[in-house]
Amino acid sequence: MTKFQAEIDVMPKKEILDPQGKAVTGSMKNLGLAEIHNVRIGKHISLEIEAENETIAHEKVEQACKSLLANLIMESYSFKIAKV
Repeated sequence: MTKFQAEIDVMPKKEILDPQGKAVTGSMKNLGLAEIHNVRIGKHISLEIEAENETIAHEKVEQACKSLLANLIMESYSFKIAKV
């Protein structure tokens, strides 16, 4: 078995309202950073996985994202896998 590190980013879909991002965008103006717009806030997940090869590791991370880590109705995800 080989260890892999997965770095996963989960973000709200573009068509979904992001109240946290909207609040942060508004606060940027108060901080003198009015040139910053359209802030979107998501989550970053880092995990290790043991698998026979990178293809299997990719499939397992894909399954974890679809089943638990992302709400596919409201969020999209992307990830990178690297051998540890």
